[in-house]
Order: sequence, then structure tokens, then C-alpha cells
Amino acid sequence: MAVASEARNIFTLVRRGFDVRGVYVHVRKPFRFLLCGDPALITELRTLLLAGHDETVPPQAAACLETIPLGSPLITNTKELRAVIFLGRRGDAAGADLSSLSSLRVPILAVTVDPDAPQSGPPGPPSAGTWSEYVVPEISREPLRSRFFPHLVESAAGVEIAVGRNLPALRDSVAAKLTRDAANNALKVTVASAVVDHIPLVGVVLGAVASAGDMVAITGIQIMLMLHIEAAYGRDPDVGRTWQLLPVIGGGFGWRILARELVGFIPIAGIAIKGAVAYAGTIVVGEGVTFFHENGRYMSPGQAAALYERAKNDALRFAKDFVAKLRKQ
Repeated sequence: MAVASEARNIFTLVRRGFDVRGVYVHVRKPFRFLLCGDPALITELRTLLLAGHDETVPPQAAACLETIPLGSPLITNTKELRAVIFLGRRGDAAGADLSSLSSLRVPILAVTVDPDAPQSGPPGPPSAGTWSEYVVPEISREPLRSRFFPHLVESAAGVEIAVGRNLPALRDSVAAKLTRDAANNALKVTVASAVVDHIPLVGVVLGAVASAGDMVAITGIQIMLMLHIEAAYGRDPDVGRTWQLLPVIGGGFGWRILARELVGFIPIAGIAIKGAVAYAGTIVVGEGVTFFHENGRYMSPGQAAALYERAKNDALRFAKDFVAKLRKQ
């Protein structure tokens, strides 16, 4: 009976529709990356980032990448600016006057092409007005997607969907960030709901928003994630088409129902388990949809199960640390 009720709520949620108009707004958000340094490498990177459009490169996509001189860049409008990319060969970044770019107050990602040096890069993107070096053997997708592409997408927080729409080479990195963000939101919703279930006073303080059915809330997060990833991959948002991807999301019913039962048996640890399952389920949805768009087919059951277990274990470690901190307090 409970499962049927949950299914009816989700069907109603889908039937009423999602903020498709809002997805279109994200698709059209303006942004710019500035390119400077070695002209030949700039051409290679521009070609790589724009490759993948169905026919010709749309003018608005080409306009997202602007080449500037390194000395004194004349930028009149910095509102749309998200990052500067300096391209050079061994020793170029150290000898360049990158401090002249600091006034732009955006991250500066210096890509050094050196076939003889080990590939390297910082653990996180540089902060606004500072620069970090990324050493790669060549300008191609595989070496750049390990750290440079994810950090470039991180620098474009808030316009990620537009970045994926215009720069196809960054789409899987955009989808990965959208998936992580959605999974963190699902974790927050689930933990809040579980806390409300076991601490009545918190329920009074937080009200109906936190306790109004985490199943429906998380499914809403996951379907919006599917729409966002589809939009980043160049497809117009269509709620009806998400039904084609329900095999990706369907297993989430069992995961969340199991988590809810576990909370009843072990309340405190159960909060961590329930949050971990919601997090892992959302990771599976996001990566499953990304896999579909990258490969034109669904993940196999074995691939999905392995992905789910990895995501669940990662989230459980986080949730257990969270619970341990609560106990100390």
C-alpha cells in the first residue's frame, strides 16, 4: 500500500510538470572563457572544445571562447567571465606575466604541453585571481579530462548547463558536477527528513517542507537532474522523454524503501544509511543518464550495481563521520 501511494505521488509530480522553462533559462545563460598564450595551442584547444556539434558550430558557442593578448587584456565586460586559460609549452607559464590577469578576479588555469613530463595538476581549481598549472602531454580529451576539464567546469558554477550545451568536450565533466550537486541535495533532504521522523521538536521547527515525503522530493531531484544532463548534451528539456530513462531511476524505489525500514530498526545509524542510499541512488541516476548519452545504451545491471555500491560506500563513510560528530556534540 505504501509503495502504491509513493508511486501515485511521483506520477502526480511528473504529470504536473517540472520547471522546464527554468531549464531553458540555464541553457541560455551567458559565459566566457578567455584564451591566451601560444597561438597554435589556442587553436588546438578551441577546436577540441567546440568539436561535437551536430553540424556547424553555432555562433553563440564560438563566442564563448575569446582570445586575448597576455600583456594588458582589454576586457570591458567581466560579468560573463568565468576563467582564463593560458596555454604554453615547458617553462612558458613560469616566464609569463600571469599577474596581469589577476585583476580579472577569475581562476587562471595554465595548461603546459610537455610530452616528456609526467602529467600533473592541482587537487582543486585555483581561486579567483590566482593561477595553477596543468601539465599534459598533448591537447586532447583524455589527458585534459582528468583534472583540467573538471576544474574548468567548477569555475563555471551556475552556468554549467550552458557550458555543456556550447562546448561538447566538457559535457561529461558538466554531467559529473550536476550529479554530485544533486546527490548532495538528496543527502540533505533525506537526513533532514530522518531527523524530523525521530525528533518531533525538529519537525515543529522545520515544518512540512522537511518531512513532506522524501521519496517524492528525491525523485523530483533525480528527474530534474536527468533534464539538466539532457539539456547539457544538447537536447531540449522534455519531461515526457524522461519516461524512456526510467530503467535508470526505477531501482531507486527499492533502495529508498529499504533505507526507510533500516531507520526504524537502528534510528541513529539508520539516518546515515538512509542518506547514503539516497546519495548513491542519485549518483547512479546521473551517471546512468550520462552513460546513456555517451554510449547510446543503458548501463548493464552489473555496471549499475558496481557503481551503486561504490557511491553507497563513499556516502556511508561521509554519513558515519557526520553521525560521529553529532554524538560528540
